Amino acid sequence: QVQLVESGGGLVQAGGSLRLSCAASGNILMITTVAWYRQAPGKQRELVADITSGNSKRVVDSVKGRFTISRDGAMYPVYLQMNSLKPEDTGVYYCNAEAYGGTTLSGPLYQYWGQGTQVTVSS
Repeated sequence: QVQLVESGGGLVQAGGSLRLSCAASGNILMITTVAWYRQAPGKQRELVADITSGNSKRVVDSVKGRFTISRDGAMYPVYLQMNSLKPEDTGVYYCNAEAYGGTTLSGPLYQYWGQGTQVTVSS
């Protein structure tokens, strides 16, 4: 089991910045990838960025150049630095972890989610 807790959301004006944090606990050695998703009102949840246990990073095109995912080595929390925020970035941001269920890096992978943190960007 993995537990995830997000923090850092809030209300910011367009052009501003926020840094989200995702703290992980439990069977964290079995985590392979940590991702940030967001869900705007009335829309489906979408991937924003992810980072693997080997620190390979990816961000989606809509936030490229503005958002950065990072961590200190293999440590937690995983951060999402969001700069030049736009009103369309408004939504609930969720941390997701993909992890093996046992004590070895094999077998089925499970998805874990945090409760989410609200980000509101005003125009």
